[in-house]
Amino acid sequence: MVFASTGTYVATDDLRMAVNAAVTLERPLLVKGEPGTGKTELARQVATALGVPMLEWHVKSTTRAQQGLYEYDAVSRLRDSQLGDPRVGDVRNYIRKGKLWQAFEADARVVLLIDEIDKADIEFPNDLLQELDRMEFFVYETGETIRARHRPVVIITSNNEKDLPDAFLRRCFFHYIRFPDLDTMKAIVAVHFPDIKDRLLTTALSQFYELRETPGLKKKPSTSEVLDWLKLLLAEDLAPEDLKADATSALPRLHGALLKNEQDVHLFERLAFMARRQGR
Repeated sequence: MVFASTGTYVATDDLRMAVNAAVTLERPLLVKGEPGTGKTELARQVATALGVPMLEWHVKSTTRAQQGLYEYDAVSRLRDSQLGDPRVGDVRNYIRKGKLWQAFEADARVVLLIDEIDKADIEFPNDLLQELDRMEFFVYETGETIRARHRPVVIITSNNEKDLPDAFLRRCFFHYIRFPDLDTMKAIVAVHFPDIKDRLLTTALSQFYELRETPGLKKKPSTSEVLDWLKLLLAEDLAPEDLKADATSALPRLHGALLKNEQDVHLFERLAFMARRQGR
């Protein structure tokens, strides 16, 4: 089972190495990087490339680690007991299996995505240490131990919003997805827009990378945002000459696809104002 680039996903050499190393070591792959650099999509592409099913566990600020194992619905059981429901005799009727349980009991190997783990409470990763390490957990309500039939490929993503515990990091293989260089970005664009003209692509990407490197930018546009921008440029049938920035604001055409807050829009307006003053 070896991961490589797919027809819809460009994986750099170091990313391919990281995925295959994590699979070989049978350790979770912890992937960090800017939002929009394809961390979540990586898990889907790994599943596609390896030809295995995928389970997705999207973590929120209110998510608890226990939810990934199972949840016991004691309230429903109490209500059913009051109504005389015969199901109350079997506690298993009130246990909801989490994504880890589903991955552990799968008939074949699966890819398990734990998405944006840094959104949860700081104790969330620690609460999963033993389960991810030993690939088993105990169900107190039934007295049984759930063990993985086939060790899943675990991919964990983080936007680096908070530091993760050292004990958790020690159990992972780590990879940081760097922002694509120009050649890699062209390869990514070619996957999504194979018919885009070279002159338009060169002009657009040149403008995009200049925008990203603007000092003082609060949120740099990501890979997903430049793809949205290029889609709009193609939909509007714009030529390379049409991409010249507005002289009054220095903003690129259709900048709403790239700049996502008013501070960055005002930054370019101030830069244009200063340039006009210096040109007098």
